[in-house]
Amino acid sequence: MSKQKNCVSIGVAIVEDDVPAREIIAGWIRNTEGFHCVGEFDDAETALAKLPHDKPSVVLFDINLPGMNGIECVRKLKPRLPDTQFVMVTVYEDANHIFNALSAGASGYLLKQTRRQELMEALKDVHAGGSPMSSQIARKVVQNFYRNETQNAGGETVELSGREREVLELLARGFLYKEIAEQLKISVQTVNTYIRRIYEKLHVRSRAQAVAKYAHLPMGATH
Repeated sequence: MSKQKNCVSIGVAIVEDDVPAREIIAGWIRNTEGFHCVGEFDDAETALAKLPHDKPSVVLFDINLPGMNGIECVRKLKPRLPDTQFVMVTVYEDANHIFNALSAGASGYLLKQTRRQELMEALKDVHAGGSPMSSQIARKVVQNFYRNETQNAGGETVELSGREREVLELLARGFLYKEIAEQLKISVQTVNTYIRRIYEKLHVRSRAQAVAKYAHLPMGATH
């Protein structure tokens, strides 16, 4: 592990079995001020054993790993590392992988062609409370809002107000709470109130779970 440069340095771990790709990302992290590399792992099993002790701020996860896949590993790690943010970095662009990852506890979803500057900005974003996604992924998530009436697991219609839906769509696009407030010309406190109501209606506990659950289903009724 490299030495932490200052008190605000963001610790990042990488779980990736492609050695050249992992080394490139690790180099970016080590050579960017404000970041340090906590660890590098080439399989989920080793990451599962060591990350709870390392407690990184952010973990970059490949999905297609030997043995346990990245999504299942995130699902197991999230309860043990509730303050750690998990970001998938993968070649998969299909809806199933996206929503399974978000439901498992990932806060971001990037494609492997993401460039250095974009990746470092995504790390800052997720550390600050955002949900960074490659533009193609965000588009797929938002498109899934526009379907017909749906029902939640309990068989009841999910009803979100027009403003609640606007807030949720901005969450899906990776906006921070402050940015949502500015976009909708409301206070951050009001944004928090809307998000609390959204969580209650969707029976979820996090931004990623809310985005995954609602986007994976057809559009609920609004009022």
